Amino acid sequence: MKLGGGQAAAFITRPDTGKAGVLLFGIDAMRVSLKRQQLIKAMVGDKADEEMRLERLTGAELRKEPARVLDGIKAQGFFPGPRVVFVEEAGDGNAAVLATALNEWAAGDATIVVTAKSLNARSKLRKAFESHRNAVSIGIYDDPPSRDDVERNLKSAGLKDIGKLGMDGLMALARDLDPGEFAQTVEKLGLYKYGDDTAVSAEDIDACTPATTDAALDDAIHIIAEGRTSDVVPMLKRLAGQGVNPTGLCIAATRHFRTLHAASGHPQGADTALARARPPVFGPRKDRMVRQVRGWGGMRLEKALTVLMDTDLALRSPKPVPDMAMVERAFIRISMLRPK
Repeated sequence: MKLGGGQAAAFITRPDTGKAGVLLFGIDAMRVSLKRQQLIKAMVGDKADEEMRLERLTGAELRKEPARVLDGIKAQGFFPGPRVVFVEEAGDGNAAVLATALNEWAAGDATIVVTAKSLNARSKLRKAFESHRNAVSIGIYDDPPSRDDVERNLKSAGLKDIGKLGMDGLMALARDLDPGEFAQTVEKLGLYKYGDDTAVSAEDIDACTPATTDAALDDAIHIIAEGRTSDVVPMLKRLAGQGVNPTGLCIAATRHFRTLHAASGHPQGADTALARARPPVFGPRKDRMVRQVRGWGGMRLEKALTVLMDTDLALRSPKPVPDMAMVERAFIRISMLRPK
């Protein structure tokens, strides 16, 4: 049987332990792994390893010793409760063995949980599970996480008091980070808020969000965006000493000013625009960028972007002037455009 959408999500959350087998497959190994962990935990609980109710195999091991999966599902454990035989990294080469195990399965046997990479509709492994009356096949795709997925992560991290702004921020963050990185961010947020009974705020999320650029590079961009002309040269000298690439510096500045420009023309205001940016901007950094938008205005931001694009083009062309000197001149010109 093939499940998708809401049915698949409901099954993974509240699985039927009377199924002979479950196949999870998808191109993103991290997404498949997270869903597999959630499924097995829902099936056998947290102590399955300790109580020897979970046996792990790989597709390669199964090819060498085909009998292990059948022995695993028929084995009787010392501890009561449902059991799982987990087969990782399976492929079409394991299809025949797993199809036999599904056909030999009887009530009271362990459930076979199988994970695989992306499988097309002609896959023998998919057909083995989808054609079996008591097995389930679920494709894991790169869909944005649902609100239920985010709330489940929050619950696991012990986070209960989430305001509307906090939830909106986390939903936006979940769409931009890969599932593993988002789960780690929520876990970090749970530790950050340990012993703190106040609602999760945008500032809390910002403090726990993975940095996308080097802090010193970020500071350099803020210096020119805030019109601090006298600080441009000292900061660029420090960055040059750290080996920062001038072209990368120009690209980072262009990205920042494009975000400011988009925010300056947003119908709902800069605050809303930055919260909905990709990646979203939160907390003190958002407040800082809102002030920058208001200080520049759309026309001056367009002039700054023109300077940056001309500089980027010049950096990629033959020229007699050193790259960092070109960036330095451009940053000084931009910082002087901002009204004091």
